Amino acid sequence: MATELNIGIIGVNTSGGWAAEAHVPAVQAVDGLHLTAVAAGSQAAADEAAQAFGVAKAYGDGLALIADPDIDVVTVATRVPGHRDLLLAALAAGKHVYSEWPLGAGSHQAREIADAARSARVKHAIGLQLRESPAVRMARDILRSGALGRALSVSVSSTTAGFGPAVPPQFAYLEDPATFANMVTIQGAHTVDLLIALTGSLDLVTALCSRQFPLIEIGEPRQRRERITFDHLLMQGRHATGAPFTVEVAGGRTGDTPFHLDLVGETGRLRLDGGAPRGLQSGRIGLIRDGERQAIDEGLFAALSDAAINVAGVYAALRDDIRHDTSTVTDFEHAVRLTRLIEDVLTAPQASRLQADEAWPGR
Repeated sequence: MATELNIGIIGVNTSGGWAAEAHVPAVQAVDGLHLTAVAAGSQAAADEAAQAFGVAKAYGDGLALIADPDIDVVTVATRVPGHRDLLLAALAAGKHVYSEWPLGAGSHQAREIADAARSARVKHAIGLQLRESPAVRMARDILRSGALGRALSVSVSSTTAGFGPAVPPQFAYLEDPATFANMVTIQGAHTVDLLIALTGSLDLVTALCSRQFPLIEIGEPRQRRERITFDHLLMQGRHATGAPFTVEVAGGRTGDTPFHLDLVGETGRLRLDGGAPRGLQSGRIGLIRDGERQAIDEGLFAALSDAAINVAGVYAALRDDIRHDTSTVTDFEHAVRLTRLIEDVLTAPQASRLQADEAWPGR
Protein backbone atom coordinates (compact mmCIF):
# COMPACT_ATOMS: atom_id res chain seq x y z
CA MET A 1 0.00 0.00 0.00
CA ALA A 2 1.20 3.54 -0.75
CA THR A 3 2.46 5.51 2.24
CA GLU A 4 -0.18 8.19 1.59
CA LEU A 5 -3.88 7.69 1.04
CA ASN A 6 -5.44 9.96 -1.56
CA ILE A 7 -8.69 11.52 -0.34
CA GLY A 8 -11.49 12.90 -2.52
CA ILE A 9 -14.20 14.97 -0.83
CA ILE A 10 -17.61 15.44 -2.45
CA GLY A 11 -19.51 18.53 -1.37
CA VAL A 12 -16.80 21.18 -0.97
CA ASN A 13 -17.73 24.82 -1.62
CA THR A 14 -15.88 28.02 -0.81
CA SER A 15 -19.20 29.63 0.16
CA GLY A 16 -19.11 27.60 3.37
CA GLY A 17 -20.54 24.38 4.67
CA TRP A 18 -19.30 21.51 6.78
CA ALA A 19 -17.03 19.98 4.16
CA ALA A 20 -14.99 23.18 3.77
CA GLU A 21 -15.02 24.03 7.48
CA ALA A 22 -14.26 20.61 8.92
CA HIS A 23 -13.29 17.95 6.37
CA VAL A 24 -10.74 19.90 4.36
CA PRO A 25 -8.61 21.08 7.32
CA ALA A 26 -9.01 17.71 9.05
CA VAL A 27 -7.64 15.75 6.08
CA GLN A 28 -4.80 18.23 5.65
CA ALA A 29 -3.82 17.79 9.31
CA VAL A 30 -3.69 13.98 9.40
CA ASP A 31 -0.34 12.37 8.57
CA GLY A 32 -0.57 9.83 5.78
CA LEU A 33 -3.52 11.49 4.05
CA HIS A 34 -3.41 13.69 0.96
CA LEU A 35 -6.36 15.76 -0.20
CA THR A 36 -6.20 14.95 -3.90
CA ALA A 37 -9.60 15.97 -5.27
CA VAL A 38 -12.76 17.89 -4.47
CA ALA A 39 -16.17 17.81 -6.11
CA ALA A 40 -18.99 20.33 -6.02
CA GLY A 41 -22.31 20.90 -7.75
CA SER A 42 -20.72 22.57 -10.75
CA GLN A 43 -17.30 22.60 -12.38
CA ALA A 44 -16.92 26.30 -11.63
CA ALA A 45 -17.60 25.77 -7.93
CA ALA A 46 -15.23 22.80 -7.83
CA ASP A 47 -12.48 24.75 -9.58
CA GLU A 48 -12.88 27.59 -7.12
CA ALA A 49 -12.70 25.21 -4.16
CA ALA A 50 -9.64 23.42 -5.54
CA GLN A 51 -7.82 26.71 -5.98
CA ALA A 52 -8.82 27.97 -2.53
CA PHE A 53 -7.66 24.82 -0.75
CA GLY A 54 -4.63 23.96 -2.87
CA VAL A 55 -6.09 20.78 -4.36
CA ALA A 56 -4.88 19.40 -7.70
CA LYS A 57 -8.12 17.93 -9.06
CA ALA A 58 -11.61 19.39 -9.27
CA TYR A 59 -14.79 17.68 -10.44
CA GLY A 60 -18.18 19.18 -11.14
CA ASP A 61 -19.74 15.77 -10.54
CA GLY A 62 -19.23 13.48 -7.58
CA LEU A 63 -19.44 10.38 -9.75
CA ALA A 64 -16.48 11.64 -11.80
CA LEU A 65 -14.42 11.98 -8.63
CA ILE A 66 -15.38 8.44 -7.63
CA ALA A 67 -14.22 7.15 -11.03
CA ASP A 68 -10.75 8.69 -10.56
CA PRO A 69 -8.39 5.69 -10.16
CA ASP A 70 -6.01 7.75 -8.00
CA ILE A 71 -8.57 8.22 -5.20
CA ASP A 72 -8.31 5.73 -2.32
CA VAL A 73 -10.92 7.19 0.04
CA VAL A 74 -14.14 8.99 -0.95
CA THR A 75 -15.81 11.32 1.54
CA VAL A 76 -19.49 12.06 0.93
CA ALA A 77 -20.32 15.36 2.63
CA THR A 78 -23.34 16.37 0.57
CA ARG A 79 -26.92 16.78 1.70
CA VAL A 80 -28.43 13.54 2.98
CA PRO A 81 -30.69 12.83 -0.04
CA GLY A 82 -27.58 12.54 -2.21
CA HIS A 83 -25.76 10.07 0.04
CA ARG A 84 -27.20 6.81 -1.24
CA ASP A 85 -26.27 7.02 -4.90
CA LEU A 86 -22.81 8.44 -4.25
CA LEU A 87 -21.95 5.94 -1.53
CA LEU A 88 -23.18 2.96 -3.55
CA ALA A 89 -21.12 4.16 -6.53
CA ALA A 90 -18.02 4.60 -4.38
CA LEU A 91 -18.42 1.16 -2.84
CA ALA A 92 -18.99 -0.44 -6.24
CA ALA A 93 -15.72 1.16 -7.32
CA GLY A 94 -13.92 -0.45 -4.37
CA LYS A 95 -13.20 2.80 -2.56
CA HIS A 96 -12.95 3.19 1.19
CA VAL A 97 -15.60 5.67 2.30
CA TYR A 98 -16.36 8.28 4.93
CA SER A 99 -20.00 9.37 5.05
CA GLU A 100 -21.42 12.28 6.92
CA TRP A 101 -24.26 11.48 9.33
CA PRO A 102 -27.05 10.55 8.68
CA LEU A 103 -25.87 7.69 6.49
CA GLY A 104 -29.05 7.58 4.42
CA ALA A 105 -32.61 8.88 4.34
CA GLY A 106 -33.89 6.33 6.83
CA SER A 107 -32.98 2.82 7.93
CA HIS A 108 -33.86 1.18 4.59
CA GLN A 109 -31.25 3.22 2.75
CA ALA A 110 -28.78 2.88 5.62
CA ARG A 111 -29.15 -0.90 5.55
CA GLU A 112 -28.67 -0.99 1.77
CA ILE A 113 -25.49 1.09 2.01
CA ALA A 114 -24.09 -0.93 4.92
CA ASP A 115 -24.73 -4.19 3.06
CA ALA A 116 -22.91 -2.82 0.01
CA ALA A 117 -19.97 -1.80 2.21
CA ARG A 118 -19.75 -5.28 3.70
CA SER A 119 -19.84 -6.88 0.25
CA ALA A 120 -17.16 -4.49 -1.04
CA ARG A 121 -14.82 -5.48 1.81
CA VAL A 122 -13.63 -1.91 2.26
CA LYS A 123 -13.30 0.29 5.33
CA HIS A 124 -16.14 2.69 6.10
CA ALA A 125 -16.55 5.46 8.64
CA ILE A 126 -19.70 7.30 9.69
CA GLY A 127 -19.47 10.93 10.76
CA LEU A 128 -20.38 10.54 14.43
CA GLN A 129 -17.24 12.48 15.25
CA LEU A 130 -17.98 13.13 18.94
CA ARG A 131 -16.69 9.64 19.63
CA GLU A 132 -13.25 10.89 18.53
CA SER A 133 -13.31 14.03 20.67
CA PRO A 134 -10.21 14.02 22.93
CA ALA A 135 -12.38 15.01 25.91
CA VAL A 136 -14.91 12.27 25.21
CA ARG A 137 -12.14 9.67 24.87
CA MET A 138 -10.68 10.85 28.19
CA ALA A 139 -14.08 10.63 29.89
CA ARG A 140 -14.62 7.15 28.50
CA ASP A 141 -11.22 6.02 29.78
CA ILE A 142 -12.05 7.32 33.25
CA LEU A 143 -15.38 5.51 33.27
CA ARG A 144 -13.96 2.24 31.98
CA SER A 145 -11.18 2.33 34.58
CA GLY A 146 -13.81 2.11 37.31
CA ALA A 147 -12.47 5.23 38.98
CA LEU A 148 -15.97 6.67 39.46
CA GLY A 149 -17.58 3.38 40.41
CA ARG A 150 -20.98 2.54 39.01
CA ALA A 151 -22.77 5.24 36.99
CA LEU A 152 -25.83 6.35 38.97
CA SER A 153 -27.42 8.84 36.56
CA VAL A 154 -26.79 10.93 33.44
CA SER A 155 -28.47 14.16 32.35
CA VAL A 156 -27.89 15.98 29.07
CA SER A 157 -28.82 19.40 27.69
CA SER A 158 -28.05 19.79 23.99
CA THR A 159 -29.08 22.95 22.17
CA THR A 160 -28.60 24.52 18.76
CA ALA A 161 -29.26 27.94 17.31
CA GLY A 162 -30.70 26.21 14.28
CA PHE A 163 -34.29 25.02 13.87
CA GLY A 164 -35.69 28.21 15.38
CA PRO A 165 -38.58 30.31 14.01
CA ALA A 166 -36.52 31.91 11.21
CA VAL A 167 -35.12 29.45 8.64
CA PRO A 168 -32.39 30.75 6.27
CA PRO A 169 -33.00 29.82 2.62
CA GLN A 170 -30.01 27.43 2.47
CA PHE A 171 -31.51 25.39 5.32
CA ALA A 172 -35.06 25.20 3.98
CA TYR A 173 -34.55 21.56 2.95
CA LEU A 174 -34.11 20.64 6.64
CA GLU A 175 -37.81 21.36 7.13
CA ASP A 176 -38.83 18.48 4.86
CA PRO A 177 -39.16 15.22 6.86
CA ALA A 178 -38.45 13.16 3.74
CA THR A 179 -34.81 14.32 3.70
CA PHE A 180 -34.20 12.65 7.09
CA ALA A 181 -32.14 15.75 7.92
CA ASN A 182 -33.76 17.61 10.80
CA MET A 183 -33.15 18.46 14.44
CA VAL A 184 -34.02 15.02 15.78
CA THR A 185 -32.10 13.03 13.17
CA ILE A 186 -29.00 15.26 13.34
CA GLN A 187 -28.68 17.03 16.71
CA GLY A 188 -30.75 14.40 18.50
CA ALA A 189 -28.83 11.48 17.03
CA HIS A 190 -25.40 12.96 17.81
CA THR A 191 -26.54 13.61 21.38
CA VAL A 192 -27.98 10.14 21.95
CA ASP A 193 -24.94 8.51 20.35
CA LEU A 194 -22.65 10.34 22.76
CA LEU A 195 -24.79 9.12 25.66
CA ILE A 196 -24.48 5.54 24.40
CA ALA A 197 -20.74 5.89 23.79
CA LEU A 198 -20.19 6.86 27.41
CA THR A 199 -22.61 4.70 29.37
CA GLY A 200 -23.74 1.93 27.04
CA SER A 201 -26.91 0.70 25.40
CA LEU A 202 -30.40 1.87 26.33
CA ASP A 203 -32.84 -0.51 27.96
CA LEU A 204 -35.95 1.64 28.25
CA VAL A 205 -36.83 4.98 26.61
CA THR A 206 -39.67 7.45 26.91
CA ALA A 207 -39.56 9.98 24.08
CA LEU A 208 -41.51 13.15 23.35
CA CYS A 209 -40.97 15.07 20.09
CA SER A 210 -42.63 18.48 19.88
CA ARG A 211 -42.64 21.85 18.14
CA GLN A 212 -41.70 24.89 20.20
CA PHE A 213 -41.89 27.05 17.08
CA PRO A 214 -44.94 25.76 15.19
CA LEU A 215 -44.89 28.73 12.79
CA ILE A 216 -41.73 29.49 10.85
CA GLU A 217 -40.53 32.01 8.29
CA ILE A 218 -38.74 30.24 5.49
CA GLY A 219 -37.25 30.80 2.05
CA GLU A 220 -36.61 33.92 0.01
CA PRO A 221 -38.82 35.87 -0.16
CA ARG A 222 -39.82 34.98 3.39
CA GLN A 223 -42.95 32.88 3.70
CA ARG A 224 -44.76 32.05 6.90
CA ARG A 225 -45.98 28.47 7.28
CA GLU A 226 -46.44 25.67 9.76
CA ARG A 227 -43.42 23.60 10.78
CA ILE A 228 -43.90 19.91 10.04
CA THR A 229 -40.65 18.62 11.52
CA PHE A 230 -39.80 18.71 15.23
CA ASP A 231 -37.59 21.28 16.95
CA HIS A 232 -37.58 19.81 20.47
CA LEU A 233 -36.91 16.35 21.88
CA LEU A 234 -37.24 15.07 25.42
CA MET A 235 -36.05 11.59 26.34
CA GLN A 236 -35.75 9.78 29.60
CA GLY A 237 -35.12 6.18 30.39
CA ARG A 238 -32.68 3.63 31.65
CA HIS A 239 -29.39 2.22 30.44
CA ALA A 240 -28.86 -1.53 30.32
CA THR A 241 -26.64 -1.04 33.38
CA GLY A 242 -29.64 0.30 35.30
CA ALA A 243 -28.52 3.94 35.34
CA PRO A 244 -31.37 6.36 34.51
CA PHE A 245 -30.87 9.21 32.04
CA THR A 246 -32.59 12.38 30.88
CA VAL A 247 -31.96 14.20 27.59
CA GLU A 248 -33.25 17.52 26.25
CA VAL A 249 -32.41 18.52 22.68
CA ALA A 250 -33.69 21.96 21.74
CA GLY A 251 -33.59 24.07 18.59
CA GLY A 252 -33.75 27.84 18.34
CA ARG A 253 -31.58 28.38 21.42
CA THR A 254 -28.53 30.56 21.98
CA GLY A 255 -26.17 30.64 24.94
CA ASP A 256 -22.57 30.57 26.09
CA THR A 257 -22.62 26.81 26.73
CA PRO A 258 -24.89 25.11 24.21
CA PHE A 259 -24.17 21.63 25.58
CA HIS A 260 -23.49 19.91 28.87
CA LEU A 261 -23.65 16.31 30.05
CA ASP A 262 -23.53 15.50 33.76
CA LEU A 263 -22.69 11.99 34.90
CA VAL A 264 -22.93 11.06 38.58
CA GLY A 265 -20.95 8.03 39.69
CA GLU A 266 -20.71 6.31 43.04
CA THR A 267 -17.39 8.00 43.83
CA GLY A 268 -17.25 11.07 41.59
CA ARG A 269 -18.78 13.23 38.88
CA LEU A 270 -17.98 14.11 35.29
CA ARG A 271 -19.24 17.00 33.21
CA LEU A 272 -18.70 17.34 29.48
CA ASP A 273 -19.49 20.80 28.13
CA GLY A 274 -18.96 23.19 25.26
CA GLY A 275 -20.00 22.37 21.73
CA ALA A 276 -20.98 25.09 19.26
CA PRO A 277 -24.05 27.21 18.47
CA ARG A 278 -24.84 24.95 15.50
CA GLY A 279 -24.72 21.88 17.76
CA LEU A 280 -22.51 19.87 20.10
CA GLN A 281 -21.14 17.79 17.23
CA SER A 282 -19.65 20.88 15.62
CA GLY A 283 -17.33 22.10 18.38
CA ARG A 284 -14.74 21.34 21.00
CA ILE A 285 -15.82 19.56 24.14
CA GLY A 286 -14.34 20.21 27.59
CA LEU A 287 -14.21 17.93 30.63
CA ILE A 288 -14.70 18.70 34.32
CA ARG A 289 -14.00 16.03 36.94
CA ASP A 290 -15.28 16.58 40.46
CA GLY A 291 -15.45 20.31 39.85
CA GLU A 292 -11.97 20.69 38.33
CA ARG A 293 -11.46 21.53 34.67
CA GLN A 294 -9.24 18.86 33.09
CA ALA A 295 -6.30 19.49 30.74
CA ILE A 296 -7.07 17.71 27.48
CA ASP A 297 -4.20 16.34 25.41
CA GLU A 298 -5.17 17.09 21.82
CA GLY A 299 -1.82 15.96 20.43
CA LEU A 300 -1.09 16.78 16.82
CA PHE A 301 -4.57 18.22 16.33
CA ALA A 302 -4.35 20.95 18.99
CA ALA A 303 -4.05 23.72 16.39
CA LEU A 304 -7.15 22.64 14.48
CA SER A 305 -10.38 24.61 14.59
CA ASP A 306 -13.28 23.60 16.80
CA ALA A 307 -15.11 22.29 13.73
CA ALA A 308 -12.22 20.16 12.45
CA ILE A 309 -10.63 18.56 15.51
CA ASN A 310 -13.09 15.71 16.07
CA VAL A 311 -13.40 15.03 12.34
CA ALA A 312 -9.61 14.69 12.16
CA GLY A 313 -9.89 11.97 14.80
CA VAL A 314 -12.26 10.00 12.56
CA TYR A 315 -9.90 10.31 9.60
CA ALA A 316 -6.96 9.14 11.73
CA ALA A 317 -8.91 6.09 12.90
CA LEU A 318 -10.01 5.30 9.33
CA ARG A 319 -6.40 5.66 8.11
CA ASP A 320 -5.18 3.21 10.74
CA ASP A 321 -7.93 0.70 9.90
CA ILE A 322 -6.96 0.83 6.22
CA ARG A 323 -3.26 0.47 6.98
CA HIS A 324 -3.58 -2.36 9.49
CA ASP A 325 -6.81 -4.04 8.31
CA THR A 326 -8.50 -3.37 11.65
CA SER A 327 -12.06 -2.27 12.42
CA THR A 328 -11.89 0.38 15.13
CA VAL A 329 -13.64 3.35 13.50
CA THR A 330 -17.39 3.80 14.05
CA ASP A 331 -18.84 2.28 10.90
CA PHE A 332 -21.96 1.88 8.81
CA GLU A 333 -23.30 -1.06 10.83
CA HIS A 334 -23.44 1.20 13.87
CA ALA A 335 -25.07 3.87 11.71
CA VAL A 336 -27.87 1.47 10.78
CA ARG A 337 -28.58 0.68 14.41
CA LEU A 338 -28.60 4.34 15.45
CA THR A 339 -30.91 5.15 12.54
CA ARG A 340 -33.34 2.48 13.76
CA LEU A 341 -33.34 3.99 17.24
CA ILE A 342 -33.97 7.51 15.93
CA GLU A 343 -36.77 6.26 13.67
CA ASP A 344 -38.41 4.61 16.67
CA VAL A 345 -38.21 7.90 18.56
CA LEU A 346 -39.68 9.83 15.60
CA THR A 347 -42.51 7.46 14.76
CA ALA A 348 -43.67 6.53 18.26
CA PRO A 349 -46.85 8.11 19.62
CA GLN A 350 -46.23 11.21 21.71
CA ALA A 351 -44.64 10.47 25.09
CA SER A 352 -44.33 6.84 24.05
CA ARG A 353 -42.46 4.29 26.12
CA LEU A 354 -40.09 2.23 23.98
CA GLN A 355 -38.65 -1.09 25.04
CA ALA A 356 -35.10 -1.91 24.05
CA ASP A 357 -34.80 -3.29 20.54
CA GLU A 358 -31.96 -5.62 19.59
CA ALA A 359 -31.50 -3.44 16.48
CA TRP A 360 -30.53 -0.42 18.61
CA PRO A 361 -26.84 0.37 19.13
CA GLY A 362 -24.74 -0.74 22.07
CA ARG A 363 -21.49 0.98 22.87
